[in-house]
Amino acid sequence: MSRPIRLLRAGCLAALLASLTACSSVEFKRDTESSGTFNSSGTSFTLFGVDFPRSALNQARENASDAGMHHMVVTEANVWPYLGPLDFLLEIISIRYAEIEGTWGYTED
Repeated sequence: MSRPIRLLRAGCLAALLASLTACSSVEFKRDTESSGTFNSSGTSFTLFGVDFPRSALNQARENASDAGMHHMVVTEANVWPYLGPLDFLLEIISIRYAEIEGTWGYTED
């Protein structure tokens, strides 16, 4: 098989994986009339240190921010998988999932 065909197949595979993993969600729960909690998530595909469409954590944060709720505060952020000091291995090729939780609005004293 010639080199250009292999590169084309690899590019198509990368585009397919990026489109399949480019998903996110956001959920808001109201505690009072003007405040509540939120949960947002994002998924990304990493190939040689490049995240498609962007990093999972950024995707989750942008998704929550796009909702336009006032006074949003992130209280917890998690990325899976996380290998600690060996996390650089996931920069070669991986699928990452991120989830952030927090509060929005103003609570009464």
